[in-house]
Amino acid sequence: MTSVLLLALGTAAPAQTNLQVFYDFGKDRHHVTTTLEGFYNDSWGNTFFFVDHYYNSRDAKGRVEAPSGTYFEIERCLNFWNDTPLSPLSLYLEYQGGVYQGFNIKNSFLCGVDYFLHSKDFRRTLNLKVLYKYIHSGKSDVPLQFSAVWGMKDLFGVKGLRFSGFMDFWREDHILLTEYGGTPLSSPRLSHAVFLTEPQLWYNVGQFFGVNNLNLGGEVECSFDFGTVQGFCVRPCLGAKWVF
Repeated sequence: MTSVLLLALGTAAPAQTNLQVFYDFGKDRHHVTTTLEGFYNDSWGNTFFFVDHYYNSRDAKGRVEAPSGTYFEIERCLNFWNDTPLSPLSLYLEYQGGVYQGFNIKNSFLCGVDYFLHSKDFRRTLNLKVLYKYIHSGKSDVPLQFSAVWGMKDLFGVKGLRFSGFMDFWREDHILLTEYGGTPLSSPRLSHAVFLTEPQLWYNVGQFFGVNNLNLGGEVECSFDFGTVQGFCVRPCLGAKWVF
């Protein structure tokens, strides 16, 4: 599982650090994932990062004894023209990398542009990105990624209900080894593109007992030819989020 971008990366979003704990019900997973996220504004733009840890290394009795992998992203929007008509447009930089169950997630570097759309009260936000993507020792006939990141606060007029997530599509030559569920393919298959989206729904249950930090909810990871898994996969998760 890669993490979900909980925050719309717009200049009006408040700074935040949060910790999420999920249980992944995907039939090829069934383990806990933790995500530490941070989003911070400054006069030059904003910075977002997250670190995922996957807890699925087990001892001889099947008990989890250590993380089975980790994944890290850091993203930077640069905007020195916030008081001009071009203020919704930012320059964008990103790094990705990690390891999961023995498979290296290759260092990737992305750059491009981010366009920020929002409602007047900033309760509805949308970021659209067009990025050049360089993958270390990777190959792509069209080295581009297209992304959308959204946030909807107080969904359906319900205070504390938030719908957020992201959607990525990129070109990358990579080898598929298994079907969804872990069954090995009869022979490895080459894929040229990846689709990934992770919508999340959170409800601020802590508002009812004076602890606004606490949120309950979950996400659904939907992907096509992601990692080494062939075809379309749906992996639901339930979890809690604590906002520091």
